[in-house]
Amino acid sequence: MKVSVFRKAHFNAAHRLYNPAWTDEKNSAVFGKCNNANFHGHNYNLEVKVTGEINPETGYVIDIKELADLIKEEVENRFDHKNLNLDTAEFKNLNPTAENIAVVIYNILRPKLKPALDLQIRLYETDRNFVEFPA
Repeated sequence: MKVSVFRKAHFNAAHRLYNPAWTDEKNSAVFGKCNNANFHGHNYNLEVKVTGEINPETGYVIDIKELADLIKEEVENRFDHKNLNLDTAEFKNLNPTAENIAVVIYNILRPKLKPALDLQIRLYETDRNFVEFPA
């Protein structure tokens, strides 16, 4: 019997959407306000979904406290109050779009979970704009 467990988290971060292979004009046309040379910020809301079989000994799919600690240590501490473009190794050469941030978070957390567990990331950049990975 598979069950999904969810944990919400939050972090604040600044970023700039920019493709260095493009002209300033093209970056501005494609990314608009998100291309601001002085960066801009978001209050990101994160939902981590872990799906798996219920352990008959504990009744858990995953210990929610362990999941919360993992998210805090690996995601919140890494990205909260950071400029993603300048302060994080993950986005030195990767455009920090919501899509890319979600994939990066997935790739950080996936190796930390048991292989039998499925993982899905939902990242809200705003109340109305969010992404999921994998889709």
